[in-house]
Amino acid sequence: MKEIILNSLKEFVANRYLLVLVSILILESLIFAIGISFSIHPGLFNPTSHYSAFGYQNIYTDQWYYLFVFVAFGPIVALLHSIIAIKVLVVKGRPLAVMFVWLGISIVFLGWITALAVIG
Repeated sequence: MKEIILNSLKEFVANRYLLVLVSILILESLIFAIGISFSIHPGLFNPTSHYSAFGYQNIYTDQWYYLFVFVAFGPIVALLHSIIAIKVLVVKGRPLAVMFVWLGISIVFLGWITALAVIG
């Protein structure tokens, strides 16, 4: 198991383009987490947490600290997409792994836009 992980990491480091893309993904997710955490202010703001067609009210709200879920979203997506991209690199090859990292970059970017729309 240890040899498999080390060989996967060696193949990942040997692929410079994928290494740069994963670095960009991780950097983007950290900037996302820092920016969103500074945008959250405690107060009477109750964000909409979910919608349901059933029940007495359709739109449900939650407390302001619910917004800290957005802070964790970026790094979790970056970590999972990086790990899966390394696995895809070993199993399927470089083009699919590169596409998966670009997908992760776009998901974090769209999450950033969504979080700013909810907070803003």
